[in-house]
Amino acid sequence: QVHLVESGGGSVQAGGSLRLACVASNFTSSSGYVFNGFCMAWFRQAPGGEREFISVIDGSDKTGNADSVKGRFTTSKDDYKNTLYLEMSSLEPEDTALYYCAATPYGGTRCIFRSRPTEFSYWGQGTQVTVSA
Repeated sequence: QVHLVESGGGSVQAGGSLRLACVASNFTSSSGYVFNGFCMAWFRQAPGGEREFISVIDGSDKTGNADSVKGRFTTSKDDYKNTLYLEMSSLEPEDTALYYCAATPYGGTRCIFRSRPTEFSYWGQGTQVTVSA
């Protein structure tokens, strides 16, 4: 069971920036998985809303991004630190949400084409981002 822990959320004013991190741990040696063997993604969920795709990144650092965050959010990872990052800039009140990282082993649909919550097996508890006008 992969364990994901997000951090870095907080309250900022519109136009501000935040950097979220997601540390992955508890890989089992029997599974043979390493961090770079997972398709990683960021989602967010606003109160009363559905879980919304933000970005996905594969083992070769190719990314796919939602139109709503293109040019403002950047996804990256550090395979040595087992950590996924989300750099957010030009934040807007509409970005207010609980931000989740997600992971799933490779197989089936190509990683950068994954954008549905059901396509990811492991989830963190989320970190809150609040953007005030």
